[in-house]
Amino acid sequence: DLDAYMNEVRLRPAGRIEPTPTFHSYPTFTYSAANLRSPFSRQVRVDLAGQQRGSRNVKPDPNRVKQYLEGFNIEQFEMVGTISNASGSFALLRGAGGVHRLKVGDYLGRNEGRVVTISESQIEVVEIVPDGAGAWLERPRTLA
Repeated sequence: DLDAYMNEVRLRPAGRIEPTPTFHSYPTFTYSAANLRSPFSRQVRVDLAGQQRGSRNVKPDPNRVKQYLEGFNIEQFEMVGTISNASGSFALLRGAGGVHRLKVGDYLGRNEGRVVTISESQIEVVEIVPDGAGAWLERPRTLA
């Protein structure tokens, strides 16, 4: 019985195999946006025209003797009052472990911060900071 079935299957016409398809070559794709900004990150706008440029004339004095309060960050100071006497007016700053007395012309902070004016409610300081291009920039700051 099995031999008869096998002979019958062998006598059937052979099936037809389709020819292999012809493949077309496509131009290769090179991903060239790997060094660009990711579309999923927030866009950063840089206004280079409005960026302040430093000056070669403004620079810290390397020969000046540093004052005690220049060893601390300016952010840790807060103004707590003013006092005046015959020699002038002074600002009282709390920070760096105590209350300190400053006058116009004194320095504080790590960025060459010089006290320029003292009023009853605030102290104006001008810091000298690098601009990132090899020059120096005067940056005003107010402590209240």
